[in-house]
Amino acid sequence: MADENATFENVDSPPAEEDARALEHELETVKTQAAEYLEGWQRARAEFANYKRRVEKEQADMQQNATARVVGRFLDVIDDFDRAMQDQPAPEADADTRTKWAVGIGLIQRKLQNLLDAEGVERIAADGQPFDPNLHEAVTHEDSGAHEPGRVIGVIRQGYKIGDRVIRPALVRVAR
Repeated sequence: MADENATFENVDSPPAEEDARALEHELETVKTQAAEYLEGWQRARAEFANYKRRVEKEQADMQQNATARVVGRFLDVIDDFDRAMQDQPAPEADADTRTKWAVGIGLIQRKLQNLLDAEGVERIAADGQPFDPNLHEAVTHEDSGAHEPGRVIGVIRQGYKIGDRVIRPALVRVAR
């Protein structure tokens, strides 16, 4: 019987030690794998943060370049207005001088409109049109026998759009 007990002791002991060693080995493998995953995740997170910063900077640069390009084109018009204001005729100037100055201002206004046209900026049709809250902003609603209700009867401030995008709605008076 002593041999039987010895056999059981020998049988129990080695498998338990082997299981413990196998579990320790598996634990070390899992720890190593977890550390690799953590390192990979941290690296990916850092790369994403760098990518995000780079994209934000590129977008800011593109916005700044687009603004500089458009504003740069308008600086000539500002220069023309500055020269016109410096050459503004005195109140006692003759009508011919005042008329020439007004014609010059009209040329500057046309130059500005040409720049807007070149950028694809369009005026929003408003006067006499049906009121459209997507294009117009009603300032007042007035009784009008000459216009049907819901029609724009006057433009207070012109509206503008580029394509289908409204830059600024037209401020209008609407008939009731």
